[in-house]
Amino acid sequence: MFTDGRSKKVVFIAHCLLNQNAISDGTAVYPAAFRELVQYFLEHEVGVVQMPCPELCCLGLDRGDERGATRPVAEENTRIRRAMMKPEPRTRLMALVDQVMWQITEYRKHGFQILGIFGANRSPNCGVDTTSDNNAEVEGKGLFMKELYKRLQIAGIDVSLIGLKATDSLKEKLSLIHMPDNGRSQKEQTV
Repeated sequence: MFTDGRSKKVVFIAHCLLNQNAISDGTAVYPAAFRELVQYFLEHEVGVVQMPCPELCCLGLDRGDERGATRPVAEENTRIRRAMMKPEPRTRLMALVDQVMWQITEYRKHGFQILGIFGANRSPNCGVDTTSDNNAEVEGKGLFMKELYKRLQIAGIDVSLIGLKATDSLKEKLSLIHMPDNGRSQKEQTV
């Protein structure tokens, strides 16, 4: 099964890294996406799985407050974090974690390599190394990534979680994933 032209290599990426239009008001740094990140994976024939945006799916595009962009980012992110911890958004969040875990286990069941999971540092949900809490950027995982990481551990799945911000060195962050020897693109292989 799946012996066609696909690479059988994927990465999971936080929604906002591929769609800045979904990010909370006042925090987008690109018009559309982290272009270099997408280009890297396409050049290396790695499929990109866009994870759902927990905040958009649970709170809406305005995150439940049209005045969000009037606050400092860490303060607004803390407000979002608190809103996500309420019962209804929390239930939706856990359903999103279930969806992503189902996809991960499906890919693994069929012999695909999951090279990494990229989150958006500072995010109250998708942060990996840093998140926002108490009106500051602090060390730790966001709510979504924390739950996803727990589920991966319970399932015994070892996948690198990598946090990314626009100010980070993309080359350094990409060095944290394990690219298999066959990770060269078709173009590189034929040259």
